Amino acid sequence: MSSAPRPRTPRSQLDEPTFPGPCGAGLSPASITRMTAQWQHEATAFGKRDLSQVDYVYLWVDGIPLKVRLEQEKLCLLVMLGVRADGRKELVALADGYRESTESWADLLRDCRRRGMRAPVLAVGDGALGFWSALREVFPETREQRCWFHTQSNVLAVLPKSAHPGALAAMKEIIGAEGIDKAQVAIAAFERDYGAKYPKAVAKITGDADVLLEYFRYPAEHGVHLRTTNPIESTFATVRLRTRVTKGPGSRAAGMAMAYTLIESAQSRWRAVNAPQLVALVRAGALFHKGTLLERPVDITPEPSPDTPVSEVA
Repeated sequence: MSSAPRPRTPRSQLDEPTFPGPCGAGLSPASITRMTAQWQHEATAFGKRDLSQVDYVYLWVDGIPLKVRLEQEKLCLLVMLGVRADGRKELVALADGYRESTESWADLLRDCRRRGMRAPVLAVGDGALGFWSALREVFPETREQRCWFHTQSNVLAVLPKSAHPGALAAMKEIIGAEGIDKAQVAIAAFERDYGAKYPKAVAKITGDADVLLEYFRYPAEHGVHLRTTNPIESTFATVRLRTRVTKGPGSRAAGMAMAYTLIESAQSRWRAVNAPQLVALVRAGALFHKGTLLERPVDITPEPSPDTPVSEVA
């Protein structure tokens, strides 16, 4: 004897489907929508906040592409992280734009200036960014430092793989030099070793030598922070992982909101730069030679060469 068919549960009584993965486990589509709307509201408020009471002495910038699930074109986040005068790192701005576009970066910088942002002492970023032309227009007094991580990648891209180990070792000699004078000697050695066969690789360093070595003019303790955009790269490793797990945000606005929320959450775990007490001195215009604070200008007077004749005093 066959059993009677089980009655169907009305659709209204069924649980709503949930989103798999760590970013949405156990959350219904309605909950996801409400949460995304809240993130977007918070990101919008962040982008309108007053900047006149905060002093960003150092600034890292980059353009980070993120895939948007429901759109063909990738979202590019224009990111600015700063170091406050007390040495703490902080998200300064996040905007949707084009990485190589001067106008996208100029719009972002003008908006920050309009909200009271003071010109940073030093900005660090990749040389391919449209940021630099925008910076010279909006904050012309800010000094420039090119990212060594991007520069190394660009140099290796035009070298055969067999030359990579030697070129990397030579670039490490430049980066790890005791001071700017030793770094310039190391650049000359790089040009001598690779210039004849690989002029394009050498030009990527010699053409930007001034802005690749700018970090030597700041405290030695800050050098490790200032020669690359690693603070942005390491932060966005988490953002990329989360967006990959959720197969990308559904829209550009949702992508912006998700990135802001993840960065804001991570920000509480960021440590201050080394020797944070020196950041305020940098803002005050203190001079550093070979990474050491100068007490008197005479401290940078070069020692006489053994070949230099010493004048006799009558």
